[in-house]
Amino acid sequence: MGCCSSASHSSKREWKPLEDRSCTDIPWLLLFVLFCVGMGFICGFSIATGAAARLVSGYDSYGNICGQKNVKVDGIVNSGLDLTQKKYVFFLDPCNVDLVHRKIKSIALCVAACPRKELKTLADVQKFAESNGSNLCSYELQSSEYTTNSQASKLCPKLPVPESAPIPFFHRCAPVNISCYAKFAEALITFVSDSSVLHRLISGVMTSKEIIMGLCLLSLVLSMILMVIIRYISRVLVWILTILVVLGSLGGTGVLWWLYAKQTKFVNETLTADQLQIAKDNLQALLVYAISATVFTVILFLIMLIMRKRVALTIALFHVAGKVFIHLPLLVFQPFWTFFALILFWSYWIMVLLFLGTTGSPVLNEQGVVEFRVLGPLRYMWWYHMVGLIWISEFILACQQMTVAGAVVTYYFTREKRNLPFTPILASVNRLVCYHLGTVAKGSFIITLVKIPRMILMYIHSQLKGKENACARCMLKACICCLWCLEKCLTYLNQNAYTATAINSTNFCTSAKDAFVILVENALRVAAINTVGDFMLFLGKVLIVCSTGLAGVMLLNYQRDYTVWVLPLIIVCLFAFLVAHCFLSIYEMVVDVLFLCFAIDTKYNDGSPGREFYMDKILMEFVENSRKSMKEAGRGGGAEGRELKPMASGASSS
Repeated sequence: MGCCSSASHSSKREWKPLEDRSCTDIPWLLLFVLFCVGMGFICGFSIATGAAARLVSGYDSYGNICGQKNVKVDGIVNSGLDLTQKKYVFFLDPCNVDLVHRKIKSIALCVAACPRKELKTLADVQKFAESNGSNLCSYELQSSEYTTNSQASKLCPKLPVPESAPIPFFHRCAPVNISCYAKFAEALITFVSDSSVLHRLISGVMTSKEIIMGLCLLSLVLSMILMVIIRYISRVLVWILTILVVLGSLGGTGVLWWLYAKQTKFVNETLTADQLQIAKDNLQALLVYAISATVFTVILFLIMLIMRKRVALTIALFHVAGKVFIHLPLLVFQPFWTFFALILFWSYWIMVLLFLGTTGSPVLNEQGVVEFRVLGPLRYMWWYHMVGLIWISEFILACQQMTVAGAVVTYYFTREKRNLPFTPILASVNRLVCYHLGTVAKGSFIITLVKIPRMILMYIHSQLKGKENACARCMLKACICCLWCLEKCLTYLNQNAYTATAINSTNFCTSAKDAFVILVENALRVAAINTVGDFMLFLGKVLIVCSTGLAGVMLLNYQRDYTVWVLPLIIVCLFAFLVAHCFLSIYEMVVDVLFLCFAIDTKYNDGSPGREFYMDKILMEFVENSRKSMKEAGRGGGAEGRELKPMASGASSS
């Protein structure tokens, strides 16, 4: 399990791509399986203690589960009631939300039906109870006493009772009017001092929901189109992408300034007070967008001017990566399978988390309301469950990286491409499941060890916000930043370790050491590829986000419903970036795997009989061209020649 024992002889070992397969890091696989068994125990415990029934059916403030006959609990009044006919949870004051403890500060009752219309007086509440048998006041108060009992104002719901509807599958009466949720959001968004601003933001989202959904779909389509373009025109992709981003940046900036000028004239028209306020908000937002777009465009041009000489290396790798996608088209769909697996796991995790929130024994709190608490060592199940969220999520992402690496390695080290397996992706998945799950478990655990302290420090920082001194705040932020940088470095090293494992079937530590040595030997080339390649893929993400955002601005401007644009545009742009990142991250993985294979190929092979190169012809041409450039630049003493220095070949290093 240790790194030292596994890497002692790696320096003398020859690389033998795809020749031998053996199981790697078996102890870590067993540890991961035991951890998953523990996660299953938590789920089983929460279901066995009745948490599933309390979560789905709901329970009142006295510990009774709605829709069934309950058992009396000693010391708790109104417990043990037969609520077979009362299947819905109703809160006397549903909008009174306690954000600190994440619950509704209100008495909860089980009722036969939710009020489907607003009830303004106690007489309306009494009439509602008499018409359908759904008593909305406390159990000890009869419906005939709603208007006569002096305690009715305390035992009955807060007036007016909002119109509500049952939440599907969870039997809770929830207010239909979004104003209640707006008040909840006001407490979350502390920087909003004027509640009318938040109301306008939420109404803008609700009014533009069809446009938001359409734009999210547009970002998905644009990402797919960009992946198709990468497949078929990879050689000219860099130049096309550069030109499109230049035109898009200039065009987007120009359109924003044009809309700002147009909106300025529109504000001067005769409008109502509310419409004028919304128009001024949109005008201010457009000014911020236009200035930000102008600054961004200038910075983008400066970066592209500096990096223009390094495009040749990116073109060669993009060309080979395009061939990989042509031979392995299923790589495009890897984000879907990974996202689907993550959604399934996160849904399970949230379900168990909700179970844990209702598990345990009934206990009266300070307000005389029943809460369910887990006592003893089992109360630490929350922490175990939280670690499981991070480790298993990282495990799923690592499985994607290993699958992509295995498929690309198979492509690169197969001399005759017509001899490739029928489905290299499935062959890679098969090798992962049969041999390398332990390696994936170990690599994901290392990332988890870095993530947990960073998340703890972030939580401490949020809890101490405004209370700690400047020095402590600076130290906390520095620690969080250092852990974030360490996490990114380990993630990159892990990905290359998975590639080395896919090539040589070695365990995690040996693979990580081998990959690290290769990367250090080619540090300048790594920097060039990561700089230029990642920047080009970043331009693709920018293109998709800008196109989607520009379409959103045009559609919202055309809508003319006097709604605030800020929140809908933020939602759309964030979704567009996430979609573009998911798709283009696969392309980035392919380029990184190809580079490591290329580095290993040039180090241990020299083209002589018995040591032929595996690389594609375009990469051979690039090596020759870079050698020529090195010689020419070497005579001129230029820096470009030093950057294009070819890797040490096997003939010179062995």
